[in-house]
Amino acid sequence: MSNNKGFASDNHSGVHPDILKAIESANIGHATAYGDDEYTERAIKKFKEHFGNNVDAYFVYNGTAANILGLKNITDSFNSIICAETAHLNVHECCGPEKFTGCKLITIPTIDGKLTIDKIRPHIVGLGDPHRAQPKVISITQPTELGTVYTPKEIKELTDFSHKNGMLVHMDGARLCNAVVSLDVGMKDITGDVGVDILSFGGTKNGMMLGESVVFFNKKLSKNFVFIRKQGMQLASKMRFISAQFEAFLSNDLWLKNARHANRMARLLYKEVKDIPQIKIKQKVETNAVFATIPKKYIVPLQREYFFHVFNEQTSEVRWMCSFDTNKEDIMKFSEIISRTIV
Repeated sequence: MSNNKGFASDNHSGVHPDILKAIESANIGHATAYGDDEYTERAIKKFKEHFGNNVDAYFVYNGTAANILGLKNITDSFNSIICAETAHLNVHECCGPEKFTGCKLITIPTIDGKLTIDKIRPHIVGLGDPHRAQPKVISITQPTELGTVYTPKEIKELTDFSHKNGMLVHMDGARLCNAVVSLDVGMKDITGDVGVDILSFGGTKNGMMLGESVVFFNKKLSKNFVFIRKQGMQLASKMRFISAQFEAFLSNDLWLKNARHANRMARLLYKEVKDIPQIKIKQKVETNAVFATIPKKYIVPLQREYFFHVFNEQTSEVRWMCSFDTNKEDIMKFSEIISRTIV
């Protein structure tokens, strides 16, 4: 494999220098364990600045935990959770949601990764029937696993429908910052202000070393989460090293600059490859991902130069992800190799 930066995932990127400095600063002296420290207090204040003063925010190690434990806290084992067929919950959580929540996942096929009321409505059945799983949560991903984004209007329609039917809305926001940049809105504009009940908010894919958060927009829903987090093995003893990252991440627009750059690099890559005859772009390039189909015979040769993942083996669809540390030179070299290889 080449030493070039890859385009497989923004998880493959390094750590932003400002985040490393924050970790180093937090490494001076002692601090109370398990989140009862000044770093965590300041980080939570940052969350309130971005998401509203009435939110409850809790830190965990990773996105899988944020999704699963957040959902466990608002469901019973007889409930069902509705999500897109491509959702991380369904594809990349190794059956964790089913195991730890006991809930049934209802997965819906989509073209662009986005759920709609028309797609969801047929699954709102059996309410009150003791023989049927009881629909409780609609889980959406923003941006979707296909790189597309929900507009505030689309989210509001889903949350209104959900609440009207006695359900809640969970948002997997592992790349929420990229969606915020794409829509040119504030974080609260596409979460709490449009009715989202619970958010998994990510930093790892956008320059942090580790750490994700669970944000409750209704404090009644966060009841008992401190216990759920502990049982779920996600209560960090030296939490200050996660909290210090989030404080730096949410300060001085670092999150915004990183996401804006990653999105810009994806648009540049799209511009460079879109006119190659044997490449078909499959989704709108709205965030930091480019989805394309290419002839299967070219995949391995290209992966030797710049590693990336095959998203759909049957259709030879690949995913090219850009990160906060992807630069123009990376894009131009990769697109040149693509042009030279796919002939």
